[in-house]
Amino acid sequence: MGKLTDQDRVRLRWRSRRGLLENDLIITRYLDAFETELTDVEVGALTQLFELGDNELLDLLLARAEPEGALDRPAVRDVLRQIRAL
Repeated sequence: MGKLTDQDRVRLRWRSRRGLLENDLIITRYLDAFETELTDVEVGALTQLFELGDNELLDLLLARAEPEGALDRPAVRDVLRQIRAL
């Protein structure tokens, strides 16, 4: 995939839309900062995070929980570290 195409960006932004406003704000801030630099691995990690329920995702974004099971992999931890640093 390499660099994100305009269509990839639109798809990623659409997938990032959440039911909780807090998640929307946090993820939008992250995408605004890093969207043009995201690697395939980071997009995969974000996609994995987007599959979570809103409350579970918010807990991870706010560091109230840490990734477990299939989420406990370096790419997911790296994306969460970047998000939390904003």
